[in-house]
Amino acid sequence: MRIAELYVAKREPVFSLEFFTPKNETGRRALFRAIERLLAIEPAFVSITCGAAGTTRQRTADLAIEVQQELGVTTMAHLVCTGTTRSELDETLRHMHEHGIHNILALRGDPPRGETDWTPVEGGFAHANELAAFIGERFDLGIGGACYPEKHHEAPSLEADIDNLVRKVEAGAELLITQLFFDNQRYWSFVEAVRERGVDVPIVPGIMPVLNLSNLQRIASLSPGTSVPSALEDALRSAGDDDETALEAGVAFAAAQCRELLNDGAPGIHFYTLNRSKATLRTVASL
Repeated sequence: MRIAELYVAKREPVFSLEFFTPKNETGRRALFRAIERLLAIEPAFVSITCGAAGTTRQRTADLAIEVQQELGVTTMAHLVCTGTTRSELDETLRHMHEHGIHNILALRGDPPRGETDWTPVEGGFAHANELAAFIGERFDLGIGGACYPEKHHEAPSLEADIDNLVRKVEAGAELLITQLFFDNQRYWSFVEAVRERGVDVPIVPGIMPVLNLSNLQRIASLSPGTSVPSALEDALRSAGDDDETALEAGVAFAAAQCRELLNDGAPGIHFYTLNRSKATLRTVASL
């Protein structure tokens, strides 16, 4: 099934989960344990990330296939432009399509580790909309894209970022998942601005239940421009080294955020899990 169709047919909010590709067999086993536990919330689909520089492209593809076949949950594989040629992308897409992966999240990706500027490789793509168009021209696949309620940090303005988003949807993206955020009003303002541009695809809020203060600080460093609420930061700082208290604070904030989003009409929640289960399970239980 094309994942975008889940939001059209939904009777209840659509819950989905994001996992990253582990580096070794120990991480792989931990990942499968987390997914198996999280199946209790009956996710409509899961997604598997690709290393920002395309470094895990083949492992991401194989893991997505394995998760879908072994656990029976619809799986979307991330695919990035960074460091990857058209022919490599075509090979990966064919491999996934032949093994039943029918949904792709098309991303530009981040610069390779140690580099600050993003540049396309020879024979590759420069933008996610080009990748989305490439996929749509060659395969009958559901195509998703990323969006940024507080704008992508490289965009000169939110308006310019929405221009890029419109091009992405015109190229074939039929579902959008947001970068994580903590301020719901920024999400709704973004949705309104995008709708005014004629974009009518589902815009799914991406939420991460924060585990502790260092986790929050890392999020802020990896997502420049993300507004961090002082109430959450203060609660996590007060928790200090008490992991359970910090987790409770993160879950309480995430649950309240999700509850408000769903009550106001969000199509679902996409949980960034960090390959762990406890925080997401507790958040959903609180709903």
